[in-house]
Amino acid sequence: MARKNTYHTPGGEKPCGTLAHMLGRACLFFVVGGAMVACTGLHSGNYVADDGSLHGRVSLSGAFALYPLAVRWAEAFKSENPGVRIEIEAGGAGKGITDVLTGQVDFGMLSRDLNEAELEKGAVPFVVAKDAVVPTVSEKNPHIEQLLRHGISRETARKIFVTSEVTSWGQVLGHEGGDRIHVFTRSDACGAAETWAAWFEVGQDELKGDALNGDPSIASAVASDHLAIGYNNMGYVYDSKTGKPAAGIKVLSIDVNGDGQIDPAEDFYASVSDLSSAISQGKYPTPPARNLYLVSRGEPSDPVVSAFLSYVLTRGQALNHEAGYVAVTPDSASRH
Repeated sequence: MARKNTYHTPGGEKPCGTLAHMLGRACLFFVVGGAMVACTGLHSGNYVADDGSLHGRVSLSGAFALYPLAVRWAEAFKSENPGVRIEIEAGGAGKGITDVLTGQVDFGMLSRDLNEAELEKGAVPFVVAKDAVVPTVSEKNPHIEQLLRHGISRETARKIFVTSEVTSWGQVLGHEGGDRIHVFTRSDACGAAETWAAWFEVGQDELKGDALNGDPSIASAVASDHLAIGYNNMGYVYDSKTGKPAAGIKVLSIDVNGDGQIDPAEDFYASVSDLSSAISQGKYPTPPARNLYLVSRGEPSDPVVSAFLSYVLTRGQALNHEAGYVAVTPDSASRH
């Protein structure tokens, strides 16, 4: 089910100036009755008042992966700009790209790279954060201690999620027999599934398992099934307040070098901060590490929309780390 929050937030940023300066964008306005108004954009009523305050609305939809961070950006922007309402809806990356290209929202939240067809339709991506998709198991798995020491290699994960050659937890640990693995995957068009599949060099439709809609559904299913394995955006694996693994679920460490054990250099899952540092240092494989994007249809020109994007790409990056994401630099935030 889609998750939706509405924030009444203002636009304290100056109209488009920072974004235009940093990314070389052009902002187009006209003046009506003393107020500066965007001449293009989804919300014709958005404007900048004489005192520089922003008024209007910004809307986002899409990837579950980016939803928690987008909420934090909106809350912070709100504290500075009470005249702007920000609407955020999670429903998967597929929904995000559809909504933005059909003009339903200002920004699609994407947890995957854009394809050529989307770029040809006018999609303009901005890298706003980095995170990762991680393999998840129940903390009540009867083999949990062995699994955390042994980890899972890319090849074994592929044999679970793609070829179905590995069907028991005994096989994961290097011997025959054992409890049968219950595999969960995503049913919706989403960046998490595409990124997970890309790790195996296949498409989302080639992933095996019981298909569920949305990140929360897989996290809940894995937590409640002691023989389950799934994959989740890291934001749904760690508690947002403590930064520690969420109750009921564990990250199954990736055995990057394939030696059958988790070496100290591969052991960085104790907290979201540890995993974020590993991603930024390139210790966690890419994929399933990936860029996260805000995507607009064409160059943003509305002053309120541009101010929000400017905030996200600059001062808003300070919120990334505390929310469990990797911040991006102005260079990497440029359009790809």
